[in-house]
Amino acid sequence: MTLALRHARVRYGPLEALHGVTLTAPGPGLTVLLGRNGSGRSTALRALAGTVPLAAGAVVWDGADVTRLPAYERARRGLCLVPERQAVFGSLTVRENLALTPGGENAALAAYPQLEPLLPRRAGTLSGGEQRMLALARALSARARAVLVDEPTQGMAPAVAARTYALLASLDACVVLAEQRLPPALSAPRTVVLYELRRGTVVFSGEAAELRGRPNAQG
Repeated sequence: MTLALRHARVRYGPLEALHGVTLTAPGPGLTVLLGRNGSGRSTALRALAGTVPLAAGAVVWDGADVTRLPAYERARRGLCLVPERQAVFGSLTVRENLALTPGGENAALAAYPQLEPLLPRRAGTLSGGEQRMLALARALSARARAVLVDEPTQGMAPAVAARTYALLASLDACVVLAEQRLPPALSAPRTVVLYELRRGTVVFSGEAAELRGRPNAQG
């Protein structure tokens, strides 16, 4: 199971955000896209998910070219995107958000028991970390084949963040995370594929130990 960009270019009006990016995320396993704001990491996630169109290049999933497949069809085939913002339905309660997930409330609460007392509250009233838990609980319980998450632990307490990375690493799926820096929880000897992006291009690909040995490393 692999999800890949092949010489992908993405434009926002006259500005090109990805300049011929090629990367491959194997699965089951974790791939991390590293980069500061404006590096193109979030755009790469959206290109894989189909929420932004390619100006050139291709998206390949399990050997099939899905470039022209709309985002909702990729979702039907098992791809789940958790964006950095607007990842939950703010006007619905936590319980109603979870009811929209194929895995249901029980599976979501098993991932994040902290959500149980929040079930009656509207999702829009939750803190940033609580909203991330809710969004990820839905993704984790959806049994997706590919899970793409932008800034998965933003606003979370350290213990909850560590649990989040453990949950993502345990999935039997192709998991792609967009991060500003390599999280300590993912820098252990386990195999994690890394790509570092700068200004819309890939400047490094490899593993954590290799990245840490480079000047100006993001980790």
